[in-house]
Amino acid sequence: MRNCGPSLIKYVLFAFNVLFAVSDGILSEISGLGILIAGAVVLADVNEFNHFVEGRVLAPPIVLIVTGLIIFLIASLGCFGAIKESPTLLITFAVLLAVIFIVELAVGIAASVFKKDLEMMVKNSLQESIKRSNSEDTMAWDNIQQKLMCCGVDSPADWRTLSANKTLPASCCQQQYIDTAVGHCTDSPALGRDKYFQDGCVGKLKTRIDKNAVILIGVGIGIAFIQILGIVLACYLASSIRQERAK
Repeated sequence: MRNCGPSLIKYVLFAFNVLFAVSDGILSEISGLGILIAGAVVLADVNEFNHFVEGRVLAPPIVLIVTGLIIFLIASLGCFGAIKESPTLLITFAVLLAVIFIVELAVGIAASVFKKDLEMMVKNSLQESIKRSNSEDTMAWDNIQQKLMCCGVDSPADWRTLSANKTLPASCCQQQYIDTAVGHCTDSPALGRDKYFQDGCVGKLKTRIDKNAVILIGVGIGIAFIQILGIVLACYLASSIRQERAK
């Protein structure tokens, strides 16, 4: 009976690692390669507007993708160590999980600090872009205004005050009011309150980024709990194996 505890822990740890490898530690609504998929989805969503966001905004989902790949490999080590009853492999597994946990914690803290300056950073980027209004900027603005259904930085008035040509682009026009013959709103007042998008893009873009941040935080919390469980189980099993062999 004395050996039941370590034996049970061994197979619990093995089951844990199988689950960890299959789902990357996400035990909520994200299935399959959860953490990796979550990072990829968030990166694809935010990267669509990368013309207006700094690399710091894109860093967290990239870190999540890399972490998912590393964890997938580490989980295999944990499985092998549990089956072979190797204290060295199990402790190595626990240490690597702890390192990953510390990296995730550091990234989370950095992201929280950066979040305070997010809106101002996005706003400055949008304002500088609207002032330049070169071909690349114009394409980026057409994309964001049509997809987020917004116009200008804070309002359509920004195109009148900040842009070089002082005119609203066609992408500010609501889809149902575009005159296909000219590709623009027609018979509309100066700021197009009847047919142009009235919401600024800074708020819409920040909301989009914040929504993705919630996904990353949720995934991060889920993976952290599972990592702690993995570290505790691996250390306990390694200690039990060593005690058993010392008898």
